Amino acid sequence: MNKYDWMNMRTSKLCVGVLSVIVATFGAFGGYVGRLAAQTLPHVGSISAEIPIDGDFRSETIYAIPITRFFSGDAANDFYCRERIASGDPHWRGDFAGLISRLDHVADLGFSAIQLTPVSENRGAFDFLGLVPYDWRTVDPRLVSAGAAYQNLIDTAHARGIKILQEIIVNHSSNYGIRGEVWVDRLPHKFYRAAGMITPWPYIFNWGNYKREFREDNDNPRAPSWFQDLLFRDPWGRGPLIDPLTGTQLPLDGYNVNRFFGTDETKLDSNWYHRNGWLQPGDESIPDAVQHRHPSSDTLDLATENWTVKRYLNSAIISLLDRGVDGLVIDMGNMTDRDELLTMVNAWKEKHPRVFVVAQVAAIGTGYGRLVKPQTPSELAPWWYTRTGQNPLQPDSGVDSGIAVFDTALATGFKHSLALSNFDGIGLQLSQDWVYGDPTRLVTFFQTRDFGPMADFTRRFGGTASAAALAYNLLWTARGIPMLPAGDECEFQKGTPWRPSLPGDTLSQTGLAYYGDRLATSTIGDVRAHPLYRHIQRLNAIRRGIPELQKGIMTRGNEWITGLSFTRELPDVGGIVVVGLAVMDQDITVSKLSPGTYIDAVTGSSQDVASDTRSLTFPVKAFSAGIWVKNGPGRIGEDGPFLH
Repeated sequence: MNKYDWMNMRTSKLCVGVLSVIVATFGAFGGYVGRLAAQTLPHVGSISAEIPIDGDFRSETIYAIPITRFFSGDAANDFYCRERIASGDPHWRGDFAGLISRLDHVADLGFSAIQLTPVSENRGAFDFLGLVPYDWRTVDPRLVSAGAAYQNLIDTAHARGIKILQEIIVNHSSNYGIRGEVWVDRLPHKFYRAAGMITPWPYIFNWGNYKREFREDNDNPRAPSWFQDLLFRDPWGRGPLIDPLTGTQLPLDGYNVNRFFGTDETKLDSNWYHRNGWLQPGDESIPDAVQHRHPSSDTLDLATENWTVKRYLNSAIISLLDRGVDGLVIDMGNMTDRDELLTMVNAWKEKHPRVFVVAQVAAIGTGYGRLVKPQTPSELAPWWYTRTGQNPLQPDSGVDSGIAVFDTALATGFKHSLALSNFDGIGLQLSQDWVYGDPTRLVTFFQTRDFGPMADFTRRFGGTASAAALAYNLLWTARGIPMLPAGDECEFQKGTPWRPSLPGDTLSQTGLAYYGDRLATSTIGDVRAHPLYRHIQRLNAIRRGIPELQKGIMTRGNEWITGLSFTRELPDVGGIVVVGLAVMDQDITVSKLSPGTYIDAVTGSSQDVASDTRSLTFPVKAFSAGIWVKNGPGRIGEDGPFLH
């Protein structure tokens, strides 16, 4: 068996040669050759001094929860957005009360951290995921109940030994502006009319907020006096209202819809917003466009280079940390210039040095920027955000930035590998870990609520449970911090699109369908009996019991499409774990090991590695793993359909 030795990854000196490789294979895959275009990469020196000691999240595993779609504990705070209404399934359905009541589900699965969608108050036509913030200083009341405030959730989670990883938005606001800070010129929704307009239930006669007595949709105190005068009277929007921009009397059928729902960016306050137009198809590879144009009609791009903006965001985010939040996820991280983002992150860490900060940075192409393709900007690549250098061709020109990233570069290759039950190219991806400030702090995932691992990345994974189990075997044993979206433990909504796209589609037809029905007392037993539930439960127990799997460096890597092997080491304490992953039944050999007794955490088997051979050969069943720990604790957990 001729295997491609893909790394001796993180010893004191890291040398990187040419990325051109040939992966030799065996068995049914004989003759396959995998290639990457040749590209010389720079020499990398020691990084041991770059790894920060603060904000260490590497012992955790993360369960990602869209709060409003998880579990409802209080129907009184349910709310229907203005788009894709389905009676009986309000968009804002889950809440803090429901999440608190189901923390036992998180604990039973073995997760030690929960990643939460943004909790700041939102305003938008489809704002249920918290991605269009209106007031960073206020928790959205649609999440809150008596006795179940945000602080109650934090305190209860901490009492259960579960950390809070809070998603935040820093690059844009809603198109309502920011409450108390900046107002965006538009007319109240309750005065909008279209010919023959019939508003769907539960909206009443107009598009004003149906839960408010006066149907006010915009309570920003920065609005001018004529707007304020209309807020708390005339709930039906009968008028008359004179548009101060045109002098036209309203309501009026067919009047310019943009005066109610759009934005004239030329009139935006430049202290708060950019005025560079709107993102267009094809802009995703242009840093200036991505970071200085408005993402959508519902979201306005903040001028984060201005201290007006930074002071506001820093104050609000530090107040989250003051509540006890353990870590922050920066949504759409690459939409803010790295150096501007660092000025904010460093301010947060000055107040809370141990906070873990991770950015979601999309992988364009390969995800490695100009290191692989000259026309792809490194300034938008995930690795760029983990470094501080200014050379887009040399990651090692700057030390660790203190910002971790989601491993989107690795995930882009899953459609050719793990989703199809093989490891093709995974070794090559891992051999490029040198580009990151610290690859052990990457957040790894098979899919997220925005990105699936199949060729059609807009869908939740629709493949076999065994392929998913294979992916989790890798993510729970390789470097990085594994994250699982809620529902993946039972293949919830498998194969469905993550977002509604066709006319008439509602959330119930997507990967963001309400999960609470599965978590009810009458149905939770079926979820817990699912083979992937038990598989993830055991993986969490194994990782929790083996420090090398949490923080160890990766060495001795080999990949041969149907299998993968590597070691995880903690040199300071002499700890070492030998990992072998398999697609089919096979024996795996790993050499150059230190002598001693190695015990498999999966089977409990024991072997002595002799000083003359220094090799370990062990059998691994299909879709299972061998996890051999030097002087290990023995077998952890019970056999299941995948780990045995």
